Amino acid sequence: MDQTGHTVKAYDKELTRLSNVIAQMGGLAESQVASAIEAVVKRDAELAARTVEADAKIDELEREVDEFVVRLLALRQPMASDLREIVSALKIAADLERAADHAKSVAKRAIALTQVPPVKPVYTIPRMGKMVQRMITDVLDAYVERDADKALVVWRADEEVDESYNSLFRELLTYMMEDPRNISTCAHLLFVAKNIERMGDLATNIAETIHYVVHGVALPQDRPKGDITSLTVVQPDVDDTAG
Repeated sequence: MDQTGHTVKAYDKELTRLSNVIAQMGGLAESQVASAIEAVVKRDAELAARTVEADAKIDELEREVDEFVVRLLALRQPMASDLREIVSALKIAADLERAADHAKSVAKRAIALTQVPPVKPVYTIPRMGKMVQRMITDVLDAYVERDADKALVVWRADEEVDESYNSLFRELLTYMMEDPRNISTCAHLLFVAKNIERMGDLATNIAETIHYVVHGVALPQDRPKGDITSLTVVQPDVDDTAG
């Protein structure tokens, strides 16, 4: 009896540790997003450079999650809700790492933007950034609290981010057509906006995973998507997170 109780207590501590590492990753990713967007808005190359460098810590934590999950699967052979919890941690860690990669890409674009003339202020960039930051904050809260309803609110919020991206996309195309000298700056801003939009997608991925952890089933409906820019001929849809 004592041995069984000790084993269960140790297992609970391991699951708590796993959740804590995910929460730590989430906090760092959230900070990365905020710093990257601030660097764009303020044209701050130094802040952008620090944001790029800070990505390594999140990569390190993802590796820690990977190794810890493999160990838990091998030694504990979890079942039912525990198995969902552990496997889902892998997915959430991957999504957080990917969101941080997109923040790193935004920071790199921020550095490039300091080297070209600014265009007319585009207020949609910080607005999109605040929306996505809120999504990440709320989805992390939902994870800590195992609150599927709160996760569902985040899942639905992605549609507003897509609408903002569509609006910004059209606005920047207009600037480019009006004056070819704006093309370089606007192209960088388009990549920034696309990376922010993809961070929103990753937050909704995490929301879907939380729903699965809590209820044991996937969400019954498709995610509402409002990004229609793929129908436009000019579309910066390459992977901007490489390297």
